[in-house]
Amino acid sequence: MLQIRACATCPKRLGNGMDIAIMSIPAKPLIGIICNLRIDGPFRMHSASEKYANVVHDLCHGAPVLIPAMGDGHDVDSLLDHLDGVILTGGASNVEPARYGAPSGRPDGLHDAYRDGTAMLLVRNAIARGVPLFGICRGIQEMNVALGGSLHQFLHEVAGREDHRMERFLPMQDRFRLRNRLQLAEGGLLSKLLDGAQDVEVNSLHAQGIDHLAPGLKVEAVAADGTIEAVTFVNGPGFAVGVQWHAEHKPAEHPLYKALFEAFGEAARAHMINRRGGALAAE
Repeated sequence: MLQIRACATCPKRLGNGMDIAIMSIPAKPLIGIICNLRIDGPFRMHSASEKYANVVHDLCHGAPVLIPAMGDGHDVDSLLDHLDGVILTGGASNVEPARYGAPSGRPDGLHDAYRDGTAMLLVRNAIARGVPLFGICRGIQEMNVALGGSLHQFLHEVAGREDHRMERFLPMQDRFRLRNRLQLAEGGLLSKLLDGAQDVEVNSLHAQGIDHLAPGLKVEAVAADGTIEAVTFVNGPGFAVGVQWHAEHKPAEHPLYKALFEAFGEAARAHMINRRGGALAAE
């Protein structure tokens, strides 16, 4: 008997009389990964680091789906009808200041209006619909702006703040070193994920940061200089977390990075089961 794998358990018969045993495949939550739009001459490319796809597969136990940066007119609701989680990735560009009512950035600043438009819609609609949301680096900034907050465009120039930018003088493999010690909110999600720990050390590669915190967001962690490094959305129907560091870098080797992605994956699976009417609960 010829055997193939499919999504249901039932015998099928081919026209030539051969039986096919269709075997059940455990379903995985579909997790969207937002892309950046990179323009190289005549070429326009939507891309995201391989690290995000790997962590979705390895720690979230999900199936990664890339979301192109299509701008403000993107039909994100059609996507969210089928997605069980969304990751807002990091990126070289920054949110355009006009999105939060600030003057334009410096001429040499890198922006991605198409990414901004898609991210703003994803944040608002995912939170409203209870689709699990995880914002990383640029992603936490997008969450804050989409919900009504603002950003420091040049964080290292703000009085009393440290320089959190990537250490470009180091080899690439060393730029993600742990160098930023955070104070965790007592009783908050991050502290609970670390069994009540009060602080943790993470990497630091960001030039911008949260200025005015958006309504609905709760601070989960701050750096020694007062920079907000992690937030959650309070009173929302689903998992919604943003972190300012790059948790996707070697997450299996860091207790908090690993715990965050596992918690996000669990939330995505719960959403999948609910979205599909509970039919997958027994798998």
